Amino acid sequence: MKSYRKELWFSTSGRRELINITPEVQKALNESGIREGLLLCNAMHITASVFINDDESGLHQDFEEWLEGLAPEKPYSRYRHNGFEDNADAHLKRSVMGREVVVAISDGKLDFGPWEQIFYGEFDGKRRKRVLVKIIGE
Repeated sequence: MKSYRKELWFSTSGRRELINITPEVQKALNESGIREGLLLCNAMHITASVFINDDESGLHQDFEEWLEGLAPEKPYSRYRHNGFEDNADAHLKRSVMGREVVVAISDGKLDFGPWEQIFYGEFDGKRRKRVLVKIIGE
């Protein structure tokens, strides 16, 4: 069995952003040479997420509104965590959206269902953060 590891780096201009990272993940899979196996993709920061869903702008707006309703950014005083940093809402949003995804690899491709894509969700951006891609298989 072979394994492959790669870090993907992202910088967002806004505090919150959803980025379709499927092409970068597929590129890492191509680089690995692995044709059958499993791919793990996870956010390496506690205020960011990796998840699978549809790449549809209306849905992305729905995520933004839903998450902001669950854990509004302001007032900062609402959260006990806020003090040195004002990002408690980002920690909560990450908890809801998840840390990682595992995708089957079949014939050298990400084995998705219809419309599935991998997304990086940034909830406390404006700085450089990374995502780990770890692939195992043959």
